[in-house]
Amino acid sequence: MNSTDVFLTQSQAPIEIRLIATKGFESFRDSLADDERSWIERQGFAAKSGEIAWLSSSDEVVVCGWDGSQDLSSLGHLPLRLPAGDYQISTHLEEVQVVGWGLGSYQFTRYKQAKRDPAKLVMPEGIPLERVVNLCDAVNLTRDLINTGAADMAPSHLAAEAAALADQFEATCVIWEGDELLDHECGAIHAVGRAADDPPRLIDITWGDPAHPKLTLVGKGVTFDSGGLNIKPAGGMRTMKKDMGGAATAIGLAYLIMAEALPIHLRLLVPTAENAISGNAYRPGDILHTHKGITVEIDNTDAEGRLLLCDALSLANNPQPELIFDFATLTGSARSAVGTEIAAMFANNDELANALLQAGSAVDDPVWRMPLHAGYGYMLDSKVADLVNSPASGYAGAITAALFLQKFVDDGIEWAHFDIMAFNTRGRPARPEGGEAMALRAVFEYLERRYGAG
Repeated sequence: MNSTDVFLTQSQAPIEIRLIATKGFESFRDSLADDERSWIERQGFAAKSGEIAWLSSSDEVVVCGWDGSQDLSSLGHLPLRLPAGDYQISTHLEEVQVVGWGLGSYQFTRYKQAKRDPAKLVMPEGIPLERVVNLCDAVNLTRDLINTGAADMAPSHLAAEAAALADQFEATCVIWEGDELLDHECGAIHAVGRAADDPPRLIDITWGDPAHPKLTLVGKGVTFDSGGLNIKPAGGMRTMKKDMGGAATAIGLAYLIMAEALPIHLRLLVPTAENAISGNAYRPGDILHTHKGITVEIDNTDAEGRLLLCDALSLANNPQPELIFDFATLTGSARSAVGTEIAAMFANNDELANALLQAGSAVDDPVWRMPLHAGYGYMLDSKVADLVNSPASGYAGAITAALFLQKFVDDGIEWAHFDIMAFNTRGRPARPEGGEAMALRAVFEYLERRYGAG
C-alpha cells in the first residue's frame, strides 16, 4: 500500500481522536458527563500509553492514552487497531507523530493478502502531506526489500530494483556483473559472490547537480548469507534474507533524498552478492586483492559483508565526496552492545557523530556512537597479507569490523558506518515485526540540517 492511501486532505465526517495524557487522566475524567465517564470506565480506560476507548456508544469520538512523548509511538499503534474509517486529530501534532501513523499502517503483502485496511488520518494543519508520504514510502520501500524472500531478492533482483529507482528519478545507473568486477579490480566482491548461480554485482547510481556537495551512500547487499564454507548453523541462517538490509536502507535513503530534492550530488553504491557454497567458493586462507590495492587474508568466510563494502568504499573515494555513509548488517557484536533496536554508529569525526546522534533523537530513529579504538587495529594483522578479514579473537568484533572498513576510506573524507539489525524482532507501535530501516530517517534529518532543502 502506498502511504498516500492512509492520509487524507479532508473528509466529510471523520471520527474524532482525542489524545489524553496519562498525567492528565483524572482531570479529563472529571470533565466528562456521567454517561461518558461510565462508558470509558466500563472499557477499563486509564489513559495509559497505547490504550484506546470510545467516549460514547455513538462511536463518534475515540480517546487514546498518551505518555506525552512526541515520537512514532504516539499514533503508530492506531491505524491497525482502530476500525477502518476516516479519523481526525485536533491536538497539535509534530511531524514525527504523523509519520508514526504512516509507518504503523505498513503491511507486507507480497505473499499474503492484508487482513484489513488501515484507518486513515486527515492530515493535521501545517504538516505537508507530500513530505510525510515520502518519509513513509522510503522506510516502507526498505522494509519491502528486506522482507522479500531471498529467492525473489537475489543480486539480479536487487539490481533491477535499483535500476528502476534510477529511472524514476532520471538518475544514471551503471551495473558491473560477474567477471566485470575483476576488470574493475573489485576482487573482494567477486570472491564473495562467485559461488552463487546469480552472479555478484556492483550497482553505481548518480543523481543531482554536480555543483552541489557530494554525498556517497554505500549499502551491504548480501541477499542471502549461508556463511560460505564456514557455514552458519540453522538458527543463524534462518533470517539471513535480511543480510541485504544495509543495501535496502541505502536505497530507501537515496529514494528519500531524490524525492525531497535535497541539494546534493548523490552517489549510491550497492555491492550485492549471495554468499553461497559450491566448488568455487572462496576459502579460509585465500588472499583477496581489493580495489584499493590492499590484500586481505580470509580467516572466516562468514565475515563477508566487510569484503563487499571494502571494494565499494574504495570506489566511493573517487571522485572525492564530502561525506560517505555506509549501512550494513555487519556483526553480532554490535547487537550484543546496543541490542536489536538501536543502530550502532562509528564515525571518524566528532562533530559529525554528535550531529547524527542529535538528529536521530529528534526523529525517534536512535543511533549510538561506538568507539573507533585504533588500539585494536593489531587484531587485523596478517602474516601473509596486509589485513585479515576476521580476527581470531572474539572480542570487540564490531569495532574491528569498523577499523577494517576505515582502511578503505581516504583521509580527509567525513565517514560514518552504521552496523544495523535491519529487522524488528518484536512488533511495536509504528515498527511491525520484520524488516526495518534503521538510521535512515536519522541520516536524512542530519542531511537536511546540514544542506537544507532544494
